[in-house]
Amino acid sequence: MSGTPDRANAPEVRIRPWEPGDLALLHRVNTPVMKNHVGGPETAERVLVRHRRYLDFVAAGTGRMFAVLLGPELRAVGTVGYAEREWRGERGYEMGWNVLPPFQGRGVAAAAVVAAVARARSERTHRHLLAFPSVDNPPSNAVCRKAGFSFVAACDFEFPPGRLMRSNEWRLDLTAP
Repeated sequence: MSGTPDRANAPEVRIRPWEPGDLALLHRVNTPVMKNHVGGPETAERVLVRHRRYLDFVAAGTGRMFAVLLGPELRAVGTVGYAEREWRGERGYEMGWNVLPPFQGRGVAAAAVVAAVARARSERTHRHLLAFPSVDNPPSNAVCRKAGFSFVAACDFEFPPGRLMRSNEWRLDLTAP
């Protein structure tokens, strides 16, 4: 397996930078089903704080957040992004994503992650991009594999803040071709 998505069968997925109007999308992905592996849904206040942080990423130079758009109608079906993090003494990007349930299992997340990886790679800011899906979340771990990440090890990872979860550490070298 090459670690890259099968582009011939990939859905038409685009990403676009996060916008003020994307707050509604954050509320759509903030459900018990969608947040099952990361401690459950956030309060409306925490969602608003997250939205503001996403809007500030570019100005602060600490990351990027994108809406995931599907098909020719560019329907917003999820989120993908990355932010700076220090991990094991090294500064890099941590990546996360969400795709709404009706659009899961169709390659949308993997295509969005591949597009976001290309953006992170083009910035030439950090060498590594990391992802920490729960060990109990096979679909998110499969997205890592399909998007070209390498499995490092299982680890204890704090997410959300104050909550340790058993995760798989995945790493992608942004300097590799």
